[in-house]
Amino acid sequence: MAIILDAMGSDAYPQPEILGALEAKKDIKDEIILVGNDQLIKNEMKNLGVGTNEFKIINAPEIVEMWEKPVEAAGKKPNNSMAVGIRLLKDGTGDAFVTAGNTGGAMFNGLRVLGRIKGVQRTPLSVVFPTRKGKCIVLDIGANADCRPDFLVQFAIMGSIYANFISEIAEPRVGLLSNGEEAGKGNKLTQDAYKLLEKSSVNFIGNVEPKELFAGEVDVVVTDGFTGNVLVKGSEAISKFMVDILKDSLMASLRTKIGALLAKPAFDQLKSLIDPSEVGAAPLLGLDGLVLVGHGRSDSRAITSSLKLAKQATDSGLVDKMRTGISYELK
Repeated sequence: MAIILDAMGSDAYPQPEILGALEAKKDIKDEIILVGNDQLIKNEMKNLGVGTNEFKIINAPEIVEMWEKPVEAAGKKPNNSMAVGIRLLKDGTGDAFVTAGNTGGAMFNGLRVLGRIKGVQRTPLSVVFPTRKGKCIVLDIGANADCRPDFLVQFAIMGSIYANFISEIAEPRVGLLSNGEEAGKGNKLTQDAYKLLEKSSVNFIGNVEPKELFAGEVDVVVTDGFTGNVLVKGSEAISKFMVDILKDSLMASLRTKIGALLAKPAFDQLKSLIDPSEVGAAPLLGLDGLVLVGHGRSDSRAITSSLKLAKQATDSGLVDKMRTGISYELK
């Protein structure tokens, strides 16, 4: 088994990738292959005091930056690290591909090289939300702004399989994001999707509002990519706003600073709960191969978490389970 790592993915490439891979090697006994500009990688390894024999390095001289458009970049830079890495996954050199690079680029190259699992109509982006009772998978969060009701059913199937993998829940509770809990609430897409989800094989519990999501009353939430993206970005903005206000208030006086010091264990626990580095990356569900994408701001700890998740997903046969789940629903 081998995991292919895009060494040019993060904003600070390739240092986080090298350090993250080194840390992951302590637990992952399988080979980690670095893909990217070999001269840049070797120079950084030398600066970090890391021997170049620590990892197999496959040269991909071109780099797709975060600001570049995926389709244009693929045409101008066919030997970028993401494209080369996914081609290696396709030909069996590795069992999973991990990148902290451009999500659109990963999706474009994944679809072009790997294709979708047979029967999958759209590949959604997913995110793991922290809740009061654990975790919740939300999808789609941006890949498909316009959706049909049957797309949401497939998102529910794939989300359920992923939730089972992440949280080991036998029958994840699936909710449909809406502006009310009643069956008749929502727009036409939501109303039509509700009827299909009722007849599907997933454990559908009905419409849910964001309050049920954060309360931990649901394990999977499905929606169209436009609504999901607004939900994620709105939640991130509110979280940052609350943290900033709390920080300013706690630093306002000596008395509040003492209180902040006493409450530090609680704040550390909160930070761990909302820290994206804990998960690191998320798989692009529906691709016919295991591709995981992390945030561009990933540090070495996030890269380590991503590699460990790739290992677990491979060992559990996540993609095979997706194939089986979609095939069963289409019968």
